[in-house]
Amino acid sequence: MLVIGELINGMFKAVGKAIADRDKKVIQKVAKDQVAAGAGMLDVNTGPYEKNPKDAMKWLVETIQEVTDVPLALDSTKADVIEEGLKLVKKKAMVNSANADEEKLNTIVPLAKKYNAFLIGLTMDKKGIPRDKNERTEHAVTIITKCQEIGFNLSDLYLDPIVLPVNVAQAQGIEVLEAIKEFKLLCDPAPKTVVGLSNISQGTKTRPLINRTYLVMAITNGLTAAIMDPLDKELMNAAITSELILNKNIYCDSFLDSYRKR
Repeated sequence: MLVIGELINGMFKAVGKAIADRDKKVIQKVAKDQVAAGAGMLDVNTGPYEKNPKDAMKWLVETIQEVTDVPLALDSTKADVIEEGLKLVKKKAMVNSANADEEKLNTIVPLAKKYNAFLIGLTMDKKGIPRDKNERTEHAVTIITKCQEIGFNLSDLYLDPIVLPVNVAQAQGIEVLEAIKEFKLLCDPAPKTVVGLSNISQGTKTRPLINRTYLVMAITNGLTAAIMDPLDKELMNAAITSELILNKNIYCDSFLDSYRKR
C-alpha cells in the first residue's frame, strides 16, 4: 500500500507558521521524518489561510526536494496552485484532486495528463457528499469516463470514496468499504483507491485506535493508498502486518523493520 504522508499541511499550526515564516528547517524535518517512517509519497498543502498559495506551493516543493526525492502529492482546491508545483517536481507527482463535477473534471484531468501525473478523483460533486455506495459508484463512473474521453491513463487514477467521521456519520464507514470493492470492477485496468484516513476519527477521543482499525478493514477490502500519519508507529505496523497476512509481502521475523527499509 502506498502511504502518503499527511503532515505537510498548513492546517497544522506548526506547519502553517513555518510556511508563513518560510522556515525551511521545520518543513524539511517533517518531510524527512515521514519518509524515514515509511511514507512513499508526501502530501503538500499550503493550507486555507495562506495569502499567496502559488508562491507557497513553489517554496514548499523546492524546500522538500532539497532533502528528499520521494514523489509529492500536490493538494489544493485551485488548479493554478497545483500547476505551480507540477512545474517544479522532479518525480511523477500526484494531483489532489478532481471530483465528479463537470467543470472540475474539465480543468483538473487535462492538467494531470499534461504533466503526466497521478490523479485523485473524489467521488462527489457540487451537490455534496454521496449518501451510499451506489452514489459513490456513479461518481466514480463519471470520473473514469472523463479520463477515458481525454486519454488519461486509468492506471494513474486513484478514486477516493470520501471517508466521513464515525461520530457523526457512523453508517458511512461500511459504505466506503463497499465502494472500495465496487470500484475495482468498473474498468480495466482497475482504478486504484485512496482515502484520507484521519477523517474517520475526526472529533473522537480514541483517534489512533479508530484510524488503525479502519485502515486494516480498508486494506482487507482492497485499498491501494492512504493519506495518513506515518509517524503513528502502531498505525504503520498495522498496515504492514495487514499486507503481510494478505500475502502481499514475504514473512521474516523482522518484517516490520524490513518494510521500512525498502
